[in-house]
Amino acid sequence: MQSVPGLVILYGSIVKKKWAVNSAFMALYAFAAVLICWVGWGYQMAFGDKFIPFLGQPDVALDEKFLLSRTFVGYLPNATMVYFQFVFAAITLILIAGALLGRMNFHAWMIFVPLWLTFSYTITAYSIWCPTGWLAKKGIIDYSGGSIPWYTMMVLHKKISFLKHVDDTMAIFHTHAIAGSLGGILTGIFAEPKLCRIFYLVPEWEHYIGLLNGFHDNRAGAGFKQLGVQLLGILFVVFVNVIMTSIICVLIRLVVPLRLSEEELSTGDDAIHGEEAYALWGDGEKYESRHDSFYGADQEIPHSTKSGGAGGQVEMA
Repeated sequence: MQSVPGLVILYGSIVKKKWAVNSAFMALYAFAAVLICWVGWGYQMAFGDKFIPFLGQPDVALDEKFLLSRTFVGYLPNATMVYFQFVFAAITLILIAGALLGRMNFHAWMIFVPLWLTFSYTITAYSIWCPTGWLAKKGIIDYSGGSIPWYTMMVLHKKISFLKHVDDTMAIFHTHAIAGSLGGILTGIFAEPKLCRIFYLVPEWEHYIGLLNGFHDNRAGAGFKQLGVQLLGILFVVFVNVIMTSIICVLIRLVVPLRLSEEELSTGDDAIHGEEAYALWGDGEKYESRHDSFYGADQEIPHSTKSGGAGGQVEMA
C-alpha cells in the first residue's frame, strides 16, 4: 500500500509545479482502476486455469472458497496472492504513467489503463509467473524489483547518449526497460541453484542454474540453456508490449486524442483538472484558477495590507 502514495509523492516532487495534480491523478486512477479490473477478471487471466497458450481463463477472484483456499505457491491463501499480485499490476501501470506525465490526455489514460492491463500485462504475467505458462515451464527465472534498476539508472543514463534523447518524463525507459533486461540477462549468468530452490520451492530446482555455475559444476549446457531462456523471455515481453500497446493506442486515437493540446501543455493542471497544486492565497496571488475564474486571467486578488504583522494581512473583497 505504501508504494502507491510513495510514487504519488515522488512524481509530484519531481515534475514541474503545473503537473503535480495531474501526476497524482494519473497514479491514483491507475491504482483504483486496476483494483476493479484485477479482481473482476485480471487475476484469473494472469494466474488462473489455461484458456489459450498465453492467457488464463477470465473469471472473478472474489469467491470466498477460492480466496480462502491455498495458492499455487507457498502456504498462503489465494486472498493474499490476489492482493500481492494486484499491487504489482497497479505499480506497473503507475510506472508507465511516469513516462507519460505532462504528455498524455487524461481521458486517453483512463481508457488505456484497463485495456493495457487486460490485453498486455496478463499475457506476460501468465507466461512467466503462472506455473502453466509456457516460459515458466521452460524454467525462466524472474524476480520482481531489487536494487539493480536504480544502480543501472544512475550509470547508463550518463554514459549512453541515446538514452539522453528519449522523451521520457520520469526516465522510466532506462530505469526499468534497460535495467530489467540487464537484470534478466545477468540472472541467466549468475543464478545459483540452491538459492532458486529456496525461492521456487519445487523438487526440480537443479535446472535453475546460471552460466557461471554451469561451468563450475560441469553443466555448461544447462547454463547456456538458462541464459537462452532468459533472452527468450526478454524478447517475448518486448514483442508483446510493443505490439499490444501500439494496437491499444491506435484504437484509443479513434476516440480521443492521445496527446494534450499545446494550450494544455502550456497551462498544465489548471487546463486539465481545473485546479492547481500549492495554490495558496497570498499577496499578489490569483485566488481562482485561470480557466475557471470569473475574474480575468491577469486580475490579482483584491487585497489591502494593514500594519501590525510582518507580512501584512490579506483581506478578501
